[in-house]
Amino acid sequence: MGAPKVRAGASPAAEPRWLVPFVLACLFLLCLLPLFSLAKAGFAGLISGRSIGVLTEPATFAALRNTLITATGGMVVSVVIGALFAFSVALTDVRGKLALSFAFMLPMMIPPQVTALAWVEMTGPASPLLKTLGIAPPLGSPQPLYSLAGISLLLGVQHAPLVFLALKAGLSATPRDGVEAARLAGATPFRVFRDIVAPLSLPGLIAGAAIAFVSDVGNFGIPAILGIPAGIEVLPTLIYTRLASFGAGTFGEIALLSSLIAMIAAAGLILQQKALVGRDYRIIGLSGANAAFSLGRFRPVVELVLVAILLLVLVAPLAALVASSLVPAYGVPLNLQTVSLRAYEEILFRQSMTLKALGNSMFLAATAAFGLLAVSVPSAYLMTRRKGWLANTLGILIEIPYALPGIVLAVAFILTFAAPLPILKVSLYGTIWIILVAYFSSFLAVSLKPVMSAFLQMDPSLEEAARLAGAGFFRRMSDVILPLVAPAAGAAIILVFLIAANELTVSALLWSAGTQTLGVAIFNLDDSGSSDLAAALSVLVVVMVVMLMAALEALANYLPEGVLPWRN
Repeated sequence: MGAPKVRAGASPAAEPRWLVPFVLACLFLLCLLPLFSLAKAGFAGLISGRSIGVLTEPATFAALRNTLITATGGMVVSVVIGALFAFSVALTDVRGKLALSFAFMLPMMIPPQVTALAWVEMTGPASPLLKTLGIAPPLGSPQPLYSLAGISLLLGVQHAPLVFLALKAGLSATPRDGVEAARLAGATPFRVFRDIVAPLSLPGLIAGAAIAFVSDVGNFGIPAILGIPAGIEVLPTLIYTRLASFGAGTFGEIALLSSLIAMIAAAGLILQQKALVGRDYRIIGLSGANAAFSLGRFRPVVELVLVAILLLVLVAPLAALVASSLVPAYGVPLNLQTVSLRAYEEILFRQSMTLKALGNSMFLAATAAFGLLAVSVPSAYLMTRRKGWLANTLGILIEIPYALPGIVLAVAFILTFAAPLPILKVSLYGTIWIILVAYFSSFLAVSLKPVMSAFLQMDPSLEEAARLAGAGFFRRMSDVILPLVAPAAGAAIILVFLIAANELTVSALLWSAGTQTLGVAIFNLDDSGSSDLAAALSVLVVVMVVMLMAALEALANYLPEGVLPWRN
């Protein structure tokens, strides 16, 4: 008899019987059950008539209008800035591409409430930075960011990296030989860009614009910091205020408002699909690492423009944030006589609320980061070993919570866990555990991506050989699979921790006394007028973000391609 053949993929027989039910049960509880509760509450509110009135109130129409205006304006800003950086990094010979990409990704990694707070500290008559420089507007001048235009601008800055990522992925595959052939045929750089590069980049541009629009619709931190003081409400902040003033029919009302946000987000994605019809361009040719366009004598000018944009959207706001954290009161200029570390001492050693928030965020982020591996590793295993309907179903279930606006997901979990759990007769609502479960749902897709990339690059014959040698599932997992996916799992842990530690939108609706997170603490400090403490805590958060991103960059050589978004 011949030796047994090692197959290219694992068979269902290689899996324990409990694996598929376990993964499906986890995804049902994390992804489907909350959405079912949201749909059920909204439908019940419509049938009973107790909540239908919220859809016809003037406040709802105003919030809907403001949501559409700010989301559209933010999308335009994101497309302009993101496209400029994507074209420059992917297609030209500008220097320092990795540094530019890393810096450009920072605004998306920084919490939106920190971004809003930093810009508020940078502008207006009381800005410590502007006062220090002697260019502050006269006292009594309005804060320009407390407006629809200000909200749109900051939403655009926050989500420009999404357009950058979507567009850069397609531009990096632009066939360099096709571009070179067009040049040899006498085509000008403008003609090459118009006839070759632009058509190939349009799908990525449309996809990036749609993602930015959906993210703008569900953003809570920026409209809350800038809109609430100016009396400007968008749908996420309207839901927040409705929940804060809890009354009869509140659950039905916020379910309907959340469904409205979900429908707007879905409409944006549907328009994206419509716009992409007929634009499925196939690339024939080689896509290399060499730039398609040499800027020549204009290269320093383009580099200067890119650096200037980063100085405006990143460095200047963060400098203003640091300046505000070092002065004793808002509006005091920063100099040797006024510089003080009192805010940091207060945050780190005296403020029990902020220390509690720091502890909560660290616990939630670490538990979510490590705990999600128990779901993402088996899910990635099944999705790579089992093709067809099962893999597609798992992928859809995992992506749904990640694609939904955070405010909608939070409302869904409130409706799911407001009542005591069956059998246990214990309610998660008002506890830290409901935030943790919501984090599991929201960040599962983030945890899955690096692990999935590692599984796709793994040769299934290694595991099959171990199985034929008699190794059971757990032995194969510990001796073969886990060592190979360990670097990707480490990246998943850091990515989830990075995002979860700074999260605000989900926890803003789910927190209660004693369960506030860092994002909620910053929002509450700013809302109560303690701008110096909010700035100090925000600076600490930014430092943590940069350190975690630097840790990921240090692991770059050990990670699958595509895990780190700022790398080509």
